[in-house]
Amino acid sequence: MRTDIFARLDREPEPPKIVAPRMSRHRIALFGGTLAFYLAIVFAVLVTSWLVTLDWKVMLFRPYQQWPELHAFLDYYVVLGQRGPTAVMVACWLGWRSWRQHTLRPLLVLGTSLLLLNVTVGAVKLGLGRLGPHYATQIGSAEMFAGGDIFPSGHTANAVVTWGILAYLATTPRARRYLSAVSATVSLGVGLTTVYIGTHWLSDVVLGWAAGLLILLALPWFEPLIARTESWIFDVRERWRERRRAGRPVRAPEGAPQPVLLPQSIAAEGATLAAGAGAPGAHLAAGARVRAHTVPTVCPERPAAAPAGTRCAQPEHGSRGATSPARPMTGG
Repeated sequence: MRTDIFARLDREPEPPKIVAPRMSRHRIALFGGTLAFYLAIVFAVLVTSWLVTLDWKVMLFRPYQQWPELHAFLDYYVVLGQRGPTAVMVACWLGWRSWRQHTLRPLLVLGTSLLLLNVTVGAVKLGLGRLGPHYATQIGSAEMFAGGDIFPSGHTANAVVTWGILAYLATTPRARRYLSAVSATVSLGVGLTTVYIGTHWLSDVVLGWAAGLLILLALPWFEPLIARTESWIFDVRERWRERRRAGRPVRAPEGAPQPVLLPQSIAAEGATLAAGAGAPGAHLAAGARVRAHTVPTVCPERPAAAPAGTRCAQPEHGSRGATSPARPMTGG
């Protein structure tokens, strides 16, 4: 007997009505505030403010030496922020959801968010060129425009976006609250883990949180494009299916009457008889088929005025090929 848990693993008979999030005033206000915070962090690092001093204090504190017992666990935990493993895990889950709900929106939203992440975070990383703590050259320096690529933190931004997508695609308010709390905890832990290991400055992590949040807040602007892309993919699939169906031969349904194959014409049988005259027994078999398909002569009904004792003439098939005339029979 099946339970509700296993019943939810089945594919839904009809696609559910999913309402995509809209760019509300509240979301626009959050986006604007996060963008201002993002620009403030960049400016504070560029001018070598107190934030850079805090970066150096945390780095010289060397957390990995203060709590070495955590190092083994955090080396594995930080994988939750790597783009490859996390993208595969989340894509598998969203792929199952797409199959179950007859929609490509979960996978398209994930692809859009990862594309925005690579473009925006990657451009800032390469443009600012900040060096990491292990490659710093001068104490107290911001280490900007030195050929690095760690500002903002890609691990942190990827954790915010990848796990935040699960909350963004949640279909109920309760699930959205729970998944938002889980994604925030995971991304916060991944960011602090990179500071513990010493691969990022603290300001890198803070900017990575802001960068990931900006992408999640901006996703409703891309919902119309995602909907058009999904419709186009489904249209292409239907045209491909119709082309395949048109190329297949039509099969008769089971139980349908099969067409009757008519025998060859008498002329064709005669040609076969003439061609096989030299073979022993061939003309006999062909002649038998000719006689089998020849319409027999039917005796017409006796006319009412015919004299008694009259019979119908019967054709004679002899060697002479002539038909003897009918003779009246007189009764004795």
